[in-house]
Amino acid sequence: MSTESATVVPPAANAEKADIVNSNGANGDHHVHRHHHHDYSQMTTGFAQADAGTLNPGMWKPYEHRKLANPAPLGLCAFALTTFVLSAVNMHARGVSAPNIVVPLAFGYGGLVQLCAGMWEMACGNTFGATALSSYGGFWISYAILLTPNWGITAKTGPYEGNVFSVLGFFLTGWFIFTTILLLCTLRSTVAFFLLFFTLDLAFLFLAMEQYANDLGNKSAGLALQKTGGFFGFLAAFLAWYNALAGIQDSSNSFFQVPVFHFPWSDKGRERRGIKTEREQA
Repeated sequence: MSTESATVVPPAANAEKADIVNSNGANGDHHVHRHHHHDYSQMTTGFAQADAGTLNPGMWKPYEHRKLANPAPLGLCAFALTTFVLSAVNMHARGVSAPNIVVPLAFGYGGLVQLCAGMWEMACGNTFGATALSSYGGFWISYAILLTPNWGITAKTGPYEGNVFSVLGFFLTGWFIFTTILLLCTLRSTVAFFLLFFTLDLAFLFLAMEQYANDLGNKSAGLALQKTGGFFGFLAAFLAWYNALAGIQDSSNSFFQVPVFHFPWSDKGRERRGIKTEREQA
């Protein structure tokens, strides 16, 4: 994953974003955009820090190109709501076990809207955000297709004659591997950002294991694994909403900013330790 990727930051979105200085030397009333650009003479001299609210996992050179809203919170909210509903079903909340209610959400909100947010992240130059949101948008659309009876993929008269546990396990294992790749790119970002992908990774892992257990005929283990995967999906949904809130909040709409907790070894963490050391020595 290139560390020269880019993203969009809303004006003064939180305390961390307030440290970002644009090319005019101002912190407010300007949208600072981070773009992958080869003409470094046009880039500002300041650095933009890792920020979960913009799906920005690392330290980037900001480049002001055009005024654009931050699409990351939209994509995160689309992911969160759809994941929340499916996870509630996976945990058999209130006795509900049929996932049909997820289909319209997976097509419309978690799928189409999140895919659009990923495309807008691509326009902003944020490689990580574009990859994550577009891919998970594709996940929800493909999952909705699996659940649509007219496609007949999982039907007894379909290509697998109803024996779909192994192939669904392969499907979910692939998403587990992909999420692990993204997880590795969050190790220098924030705790909230890392935990989002960590819990999502575990959700995919347990749900894949559920399918393999069902294929072996171990229904009790499959049910336990499904509920465990639903629990971690539940956590991922709330963490996605939390990170979205961090990206939406700014001085124009909120009296406070939720903390995102930078890792001590991250660029922002080292910067804060340096400031603390200077104050102690003063």
